[in-house]
Amino acid sequence: MSAKLDRIGADLEKARKKRAEWDAKVKDLERRYREEENSEIHEMVHAANLNPEQLSELLRMFAADMAPKPDTINTMNKEEPQNEI
Repeated sequence: MSAKLDRIGADLEKARKKRAEWDAKVKDLERRYREEENSEIHEMVHAANLNPEQLSELLRMFAADMAPKPDTINTMNKEEPQNEI
């Protein structure tokens, strides 16, 4: 092969290796982002002291674009006391 093709081939291999490294980095960052997002959601649900049924109802209301007012959420919390785990 010519020197030019050798150089282009080497650059191509180098670029492929970098792409593989960046793909792995992106995948790791996406996983870490998802884990942190899930942790924050879990903390919010715990802080709101909602049981699974209340959370389900709240999510249905948001999905139907009928978001409850904050005082409604507070009332939901007072309806059924939560058992600490």
